[in-house]
Amino acid sequence: MTRIAIIVGSTRPNRLAPQVAEWVHEHAQQHGGAEFELVDIADQNLPLLDEPMPPAMGQYSKDHTKAWAEKIASYDGFIFVTPEYNHSVPAALKNAVDFLYAEWNNKAIGFVSYGSAGGTRSVEAWRLIAAELQMADVRAQVFLPFSSDFEDMSKFTPTEGATGALTDVFNQVTAWSEALKTLRG
Repeated sequence: MTRIAIIVGSTRPNRLAPQVAEWVHEHAQQHGGAEFELVDIADQNLPLLDEPMPPAMGQYSKDHTKAWAEKIASYDGFIFVTPEYNHSVPAALKNAVDFLYAEWNNKAIGFVSYGSAGGTRSVEAWRLIAAELQMADVRAQVFLPFSSDFEDMSKFTPTEGATGALTDVFNQVTAWSEALKTLRG
């Protein structure tokens, strides 16, 4: 069975990412076609890049890195639930991604983003990062503006359009995840 991680991409207090990720996960379970699992980076307790060797070397020395590498290696694809911070990616999620290299390679990635402009600028930056990690980013994405999908910028209230867009993300990430298995052997 194809395994796809829904990555909760923020660690801030009072973060909105868990609300959004739970919504994505609920709809993923209804969609089927793959095994979807929530992965919260806040649970990983990753410090700021403390490995002595670059991740591309694959020589992890810290227990937290080894555990993170094993977890990420077990998935065929990813859906990042990512906020937009200052027109770019959240530092905590970028740090979690930067701990590893080969574990991300030849896997599909899709995005569900949120923020004042729906998180679209964050996704633009993520697409460049994904290319460097040899990931296949899918075209479909869900963007959630604070003005339409959140009540008082604190309670997630997705629109029907946002919910409908999830289907395309699930379909594309699942299809690409399955196709890329051949590259990973």
